[in-house]
Amino acid sequence: MVPSSTSAKHKKSLLGVSPPHPHHYHHHQQQQQQQRHLLEAISLLLSRWNGLQMAIQNQWGGHDSLQKSHQLEIDIFSWFSQSKALLCVEDLENLLHECMLFSFNTEIEDGSIEEVAEQLMVMHEEYMHIIQ
Repeated sequence: MVPSSTSAKHKKSLLGVSPPHPHHYHHHQQQQQQQRHLLEAISLLLSRWNGLQMAIQNQWGGHDSLQKSHQLEIDIFSWFSQSKALLCVEDLENLLHECMLFSFNTEIEDGSIEEVAEQLMVMHEEYMHIIQ
């Protein structure tokens, strides 16, 4: 029987489990918030991309063009989040080009894919500096 005056530290050792350190929880919470900000920034940038917005409005990707644009946001975020190798802007340009071609039946040759890819890379670099 443990007396009620037992300290929290002593209770921890009796239970054999230590509670998560508040710092770890706070860091995880901050990282999730930063990830949400990155996803929102990706969404905002794509909402300003005329080529993509025209494809959505004219439903060049079919009746689910808006959903396809949301999937593109998630795909870009996932590419940033899951890639272990050094990220290359040309790979991101290819991702955008293929999405526009295969999801929206649209060939964009006005230089906007390269511009959007460059802006996305800058956003990702800023995100990486914040979370480190």
